[in-house]
Amino acid sequence: MVNTVGSYQTKFWHRSLIPIKQAVLLTKEQQELITGSLLGDGTMQIGSGAINANFKVEQGLAQREYVEWKYKILKPLVSTEPKISYRYKESGERYEKSWWFRTMRHPLLTAIHTEFYRKKDGKFKKVVPINLKSHFSSLALAVWIMDDGSYSRGKIDMSTYSFTLEEIRFLQKCLKDNFAVVSKYFMDRNKGYRMYCNTTETKKLIKIICPHVISSLKYKIGFGNPVTTGFPIKPE
Repeated sequence: MVNTVGSYQTKFWHRSLIPIKQAVLLTKEQQELITGSLLGDGTMQIGSGAINANFKVEQGLAQREYVEWKYKILKPLVSTEPKISYRYKESGERYEKSWWFRTMRHPLLTAIHTEFYRKKDGKFKKVVPINLKSHFSSLALAVWIMDDGSYSRGKIDMSTYSFTLEEIRFLQKCLKDNFAVVSKYFMDRNKGYRMYCNTTETKKLIKIICPHVISSLKYKIGFGNPVTTGFPIKPE
C-alpha cells in the first residue's frame, strides 16, 4: 500500500522536526493497525494549507485502554500522549467526551490517505482502497472489529454505514479471499448497510482475531455478560 522508505522534501517542516521525520519508518504492525482503524473509526486529514496527512484516533471514555494500546504501537509517530477531548453543553458546562491522539504529518501517511480517501464536492470522503487485500491481515481485521464490530447472540456484525454497497461487496470478497470467512449484509433502517457473519462464520472469525483483541474489548467477540451478549463463544 505504501513504501516505508524514501527521501522526502523538508522545506515545509520545522527545522527541529526534520531529523525526527526523516527517521520515520512505518512498520508492518503500524500499517496494519492504521488499515484496520480506517475501515472503522480512524480518520486522516490534510488540513488547510498542509502538505501531508496525519492519522487520528478517538474513542469513547470507556475505551481508554484501547486508545493507549494504539498509542503504544504508533508512539514513534506521535508527539503528545493521549488526552481527553471536552465538549460543552448548551448551559456552558464542560464535560469529558472521549480519549484521542493524532500522529505527526508525514508523506508516508499521505500515501495511505491517497488510498483511503477520494475528493468529492470539495471534501475528502473515506473509501475502501482497491488494494486493501495486501494489508488486510488478522491484526487489521481485529482492529476493524474492535473499532466498529459488535457481538450479539453468537453473531458479529460490523458498522459499514459510510461505505457504498459496491464497497461492502468488495469488503466481503477481501474477507473471504484472505480469511475464508463468508459475510452478509443488511439495510439498517435509513442508516445504511451493516455487514455480519452468521454463527458458523463468526466462530471462524473469532479464532482468527482473538489473539489480537485486547482484554477490555473481549466482549466484542462474545466474552462478556451473557445477558447482553448471548452465550459467549470460546475459540477451540
